[in-house]
Amino acid sequence: MIPFVDLKAQYMGIKDEVNSAIQSVLETCQFTLGSEVVAFEEEFASYCQAQFGIGVNTGTSALHLALLAAGIGPKDEVITVPFTFVATVAAIYYTGAKPVFVDIDPRTFTIDVKAIEAAITEKTKAIIPVHLYGQSADMDPILEIAKRRGLVVIEDAAQAHGGEYKGRRVGSLGDMGCFSFYPGKNLGAYGEGGMVVTNNSEYTRTIRMLRDWGAEQKYHHVLKGYNYRLEGIQGAILRVKLRHLEAWTEARRTAAAHYNELLSGSGVSTPEAMAYARHVYHIYAIRTRQRSEWQQALQAKGIQTGIHYPIPVHLLPAYADLDYKRGDFPHSEQAADEVLSLPMFAELTLDQCKEVSEAVAMLANKLAVECA
Repeated sequence: MIPFVDLKAQYMGIKDEVNSAIQSVLETCQFTLGSEVVAFEEEFASYCQAQFGIGVNTGTSALHLALLAAGIGPKDEVITVPFTFVATVAAIYYTGAKPVFVDIDPRTFTIDVKAIEAAITEKTKAIIPVHLYGQSADMDPILEIAKRRGLVVIEDAAQAHGGEYKGRRVGSLGDMGCFSFYPGKNLGAYGEGGMVVTNNSEYTRTIRMLRDWGAEQKYHHVLKGYNYRLEGIQGAILRVKLRHLEAWTEARRTAAAHYNELLSGSGVSTPEAMAYARHVYHIYAIRTRQRSEWQQALQAKGIQTGIHYPIPVHLLPAYADLDYKRGDFPHSEQAADEVLSLPMFAELTLDQCKEVSEAVAMLANKLAVECA
């Protein structure tokens, strides 16, 4: 069996470090926030080339609080993409604002920067570009539009820890960057976690209060806040894992390079890494119009795959009230119909890449024969 993600293999490689870090929290009894979270905030913000980091309990909470800190609320509009995990859109809803979708660039699966201006109205307050699959959106045009139109840019970097745009780390490019530390992420907790990074001290102060019931001092509640605090054990574990992140990222990039080479000439549509980006391959997604058949055939060979994501948000029943319909965002819809995520994790071996690639290439060849 070749798993889609192998969290146990990762744990076994750092078992002693992780166990020691957990033990240290048990001995200090700083279970919520505490010194390990403070240290992790500083270390991860520095890694992202940002001045401040605010740890929270999930990536969704990071997006929610970043929007609130930016002053987003009812009657406002926020531009983002429909081809993303639902949390991007849910966080906008939590503030009372309306999500306004822009289609993706089919080459990168990130926002089509040429379509942003047409979606801006007098109600628009922010843009959330999503660095989907680990590749940065094309940030320069987004930042130029935002500056000219007076909009806040909040990066959804939940899948792009260590990703770069023209040599700069994602998360520090816009006004705020939001990360998820869900276990399967490139930097994952052993539970839930998230963080906002920023260079803005006022955003930082507001988010620190909002995550802790709106209080700057205990029982002195300045804002109507939330219980979004990051646990001390997760902070300690993430500090350990952050020290390995660069090595793991390069291992992912090597595995992606193996896939690219092994699938070259097979007719399989593989990910396109843009010249401006350091792609960190949270997901390695190929495209096929016979996805169900391919997924079943690979599963039969003991190869696990995933689909990220099978339904664009504008077609989900939960968001029918936005009044979008099929055909409104054709590139997002086609991607949702075709993407198939191959196994991708730092411990993936060359032999495993060969086995996966050979199986995929055989399916592509079979399809070519049937279509001939």
